[in-house]
Amino acid sequence: MTIPTPLSVESVSDDRFLELARTGDHPVPIEQSPAWDAYDSAVEGREHLDRLAISDADGTPVAVVSLSRYEVRGFPYVWAKHGPIPLVDCTPENEAVIRDALTADLKARYPWATFVRLHARHAAPDLQELLQTVTFDHTVYVDLTPPEDQIMASFSKRGRYKIRKTLQDEAMTVTEETGLTPEAFEELYAIYKETAAGAGFGIFPAEMYLTMLTALAPHARIWVARRHDTGPDGDLAPGRAVAWVIAVVHEDGGTDYYAGNNLEARHTNAALRIKWEILTALKAEGVREYDLFGVGSDRAPQLMGVREFKQQFGEIVECDGAWDVPLKPLRYRALVAALRLKRAVAR
Repeated sequence: MTIPTPLSVESVSDDRFLELARTGDHPVPIEQSPAWDAYDSAVEGREHLDRLAISDADGTPVAVVSLSRYEVRGFPYVWAKHGPIPLVDCTPENEAVIRDALTADLKARYPWATFVRLHARHAAPDLQELLQTVTFDHTVYVDLTPPEDQIMASFSKRGRYKIRKTLQDEAMTVTEETGLTPEAFEELYAIYKETAAGAGFGIFPAEMYLTMLTALAPHARIWVARRHDTGPDGDLAPGRAVAWVIAVVHEDGGTDYYAGNNLEARHTNAALRIKWEILTALKAEGVREYDLFGVGSDRAPQLMGVREFKQQFGEIVECDGAWDVPLKPLRYRALVAALRLKRAVAR
């Protein structure tokens, strides 16, 4: 159904926003929820701005969106991370009219903004590839509502075999270590640097991940897989970390966010074991869906390395990728040129 126009845009309270957002196909992304505001406040250069509802000519909300202020190379922009959240069929036509109404409003509401970064399912002439950072437009969702044996049965044959084998590995343990100290995180960060070096992607300083765990508590949580040597008396010695995952849990949805694993983890399938332990723990808490947070595609070739791994947990499906929409075209072109020059010099 095509949305009746013209559309209107207005600020809404946190409660009204969540009431509307919860009618979507998936759990409300934490980045769009009030819970994320504390993280924006804790990171320099970020600030939560507002939550808006876009309504059709009859006054019926057709989308909601939460907005934050970011800055790149001195150019401020608006980030609608994992938004807008559509409340109608996600057709190219509906996306376009919602986006047109939103961008027209943002030009007046935030005259300082060079562009808005938002998510959309369908490519369109007004959508530009991201200036920086990596997006993804395919992911894997794991349905946690069936019994555990049915969840396991939904995995690939190879995935089931590897998980069952690693569950028999008595030298491996997986525990939630949320609340760990900065000193304890150093062991995990060393693993992450090894992961990033092998896969060829950049990472933040350790403080960024610790800030996330603190600012988003109790939603941001960390699980660690450890390997234990057997002592002379047959007891397991204190374990060394081989893999870890920061997962974010909001209402009835969970999301992979950051993960690291070293060579020993890859030899022992620790990454599969840790995912299974997270899935079963969150299922027991009433979480109904877990998002593995992106796999490789034409728009995200950097993530091809994790595509095969995540595909063991289920079918790869489309999701809304991030795009830039210029609000000040001349300034945006200047920013594009500056970034191109920077990359050319770096070569």
